[in-house]
Amino acid sequence: MSPRAPLWRALIALAVVAASLYFALTTPARLGLDLRGGTHIVLETRDSPGTRANSTATDRALEVLRQRVDALGVAEPSLTRSGERRVIVELPGVHDPREAVEVIGRTAQLSFHPVLASAGSKEGAGDGGRAPDTRTLPDPDAPGRLLHLGSPALTGRDVKDAKAVLDTQSGNGWTVALSFRGSGEKAWARVTGAAACAAPGDASRRVAIVLDDRVVSAPAMQQSVPCRTGIGGGSAQISGGFGAAEARELAALVKGGALPVPVEVVEQRTVGPTLGAEAIRASAGAAIIGLIGTALFVIAVYRLLGVLATVALALYGLISYAALVALGATLTLPGLAGFVLTIGMAVDANVLVFERTREEYARLPLRRQGPADLRKPLHKGFGKAWSAVVDSNVTTLLAAGLLFFFATGPVKGFGVTLSVGVAASMVSALVITRVLADWALQRDGVRRRPGLAGVASGGRVRAFLARRAPRPMRRRRTWLAVSGGLLALAVAGIGLRGLHLGVEFTGGRLVEYATSRPLDVEKARAAVGEAGFPRAVVQKAGDGDIVVRTGDTTDDDQRRIRTSLEAHGGMVTVERDERIGPALGSELRGKALIALGAAVAAQLAYLSVRFRWTFATAAVGAMVQDVLLVVGLFAWLGKPVDSVFLAALLTVIGYSVNDTVVVFDRVREMRRSRGRQPGAPGRASLTSVVDDAILQTLPRTVNTGMGVLFVLAALTVLGGDSLADFSLALLAGVLFGMASTVLTAAPIAVTLEGRSPGPVPVRTRPGARSRRDSGAVV
Repeated sequence: MSPRAPLWRALIALAVVAASLYFALTTPARLGLDLRGGTHIVLETRDSPGTRANSTATDRALEVLRQRVDALGVAEPSLTRSGERRVIVELPGVHDPREAVEVIGRTAQLSFHPVLASAGSKEGAGDGGRAPDTRTLPDPDAPGRLLHLGSPALTGRDVKDAKAVLDTQSGNGWTVALSFRGSGEKAWARVTGAAACAAPGDASRRVAIVLDDRVVSAPAMQQSVPCRTGIGGGSAQISGGFGAAEARELAALVKGGALPVPVEVVEQRTVGPTLGAEAIRASAGAAIIGLIGTALFVIAVYRLLGVLATVALALYGLISYAALVALGATLTLPGLAGFVLTIGMAVDANVLVFERTREEYARLPLRRQGPADLRKPLHKGFGKAWSAVVDSNVTTLLAAGLLFFFATGPVKGFGVTLSVGVAASMVSALVITRVLADWALQRDGVRRRPGLAGVASGGRVRAFLARRAPRPMRRRRTWLAVSGGLLALAVAGIGLRGLHLGVEFTGGRLVEYATSRPLDVEKARAAVGEAGFPRAVVQKAGDGDIVVRTGDTTDDDQRRIRTSLEAHGGMVTVERDERIGPALGSELRGKALIALGAAVAAQLAYLSVRFRWTFATAAVGAMVQDVLLVVGLFAWLGKPVDSVFLAALLTVIGYSVNDTVVVFDRVREMRRSRGRQPGAPGRASLTSVVDDAILQTLPRTVNTGMGVLFVLAALTVLGGDSLADFSLALLAGVLFGMASTVLTAAPIAVTLEGRSPGPVPVRTRPGARSRRDSGAVV
């Protein structure tokens, strides 16, 4: 190791912490609808000359609006269909609602036209003989003049992507770069090729780009554009003296696509948070208690190293929070709970290193003079834990990246949060913890007391395993049978009981009540809960009205809610009562499933390269089992499956693969070091290797799981109703994930390797190292 490496690590750690402090102190957090409320907009679709504004057209318009809101950078919005023609849009943290309404409500009909003539030319003197779909519009480059445009050669449907870019080469400032799909590339080449055949200065040498009956740009073809060949490559650029914000808005409109029917704003107001202050306080208190419990547990197990890990975890929380606010992410209560959970999961990388350090310290020869240098086992621990940390985090990053690129809505936001958490975890464990541990373990007082440092003791779990020496792979068929039975029970629950989908998936009913006396929203929530709807979403809207969203309810149910509200707010009148559609529509669900499928396939491919297809199949199979067990548990318990449950399920996927990869990484290392045992078949050798790998990594599994369980137990017991189901899903997922590594993934890997054995590296003879060989393992 270079003598300057510790200095560089310290400088990197200092720079990261300083930048995080800057963003955390200077950038305000964007809170979601559940914590702060936001802007409530009601849009109504209108008939167009060619399309009737029915429920189908409104559903298509809702998906276009969702893409526009996502492109505008508004995270965690809520979009639902109300009745046949209305769309309810709720935007958290929007500073200028009027601008948002103007952007998302535009029809955004984009088309590309050949220019036939200008208004002053002989060809453009009249409209006689022109095709019916031609038009005359003002020329943006020559005020007072008109352009006669031919039939549209392309429309917005031919556009594949649109991005706001700063054109510094030609000096056009902010422009919108377009790329076309399929037949759009050939159509763009045709229309530009025809324009290039016109004489220089002729109006026919121009191509007009029209948005909502306005020519935003009408560039003339340069001399370099060949006649009849046109501009190839399927790309174009819209320029029009845009500012940065205008270019981004235009790119969002073009990329989102045109609305199938026009929309009109019929209502706009502010709404309060969907969660009460009491629920938020309870959740925050539970999170603090859980984190304190995790910190005390790590310190009790790893002593001085545990103290340093706690400091590193606090800095991890700072780095993650700063990255989220710098990216403009919207923080919701489930998101914050997941953020707290990632702090508990970030213990994993530290535990991996510390357990490796303990193993390396135990291998040190006994010293009769002077204390041992504790930094040597620490450095070896970091070196040997590196591959496990990288493999487990890369599999998680693959899933997070694909969720971000393919999914939309809350699933896309989860991909961002997960990516930030993984990156911050690696910086915290591999840089900050190492800097602190390097500094602490070279102190003379610590070197003389290795027990105080936390490296001398193997821990109670390791001591128990050493005494009992269990061999779980000897009963792998039994474990697979148990896993199969649990899986069958979960599938039976899903099939027999069904899933109780939440309002976000099924839609429901929205009723707005006006009260004769001012009614606090906390009392309104309590009243609705007393009426038998504790999971209803209750908000204050406008001038004090109470909005209640429930699932499918009858008129008798609504009368019960109204009667309960009258006990606190006096006379209650119904201002609005309408059916609402699902906030997580079919298109969003479809994209989420595609993203999840792509993530699983990517993890399978990566693990096949890093290990073998047998180990990759076992890891992914155990992950699928964990997911089905959690879903089956919720089916049997009758718990709602909503967006909060979806976030918990995505977290379980990341945790399950992470845990399995750590064990398989140890299996790979031990097979390389041992090679094939003389006289033993490959299958028997692998069985003993897997048993030893499980026993050596089990202390890490238990300690990491305990660090996470402290947080989840506190959130489940003390977090209130708002986080109870979220915490229950994660609690079950973590327990299933810990068990499935030993009881499912390892037996499947051993079985598949027995049927399709791969090459096993042979251990080289001792002393056969070449002169140029340093002995390092990369």
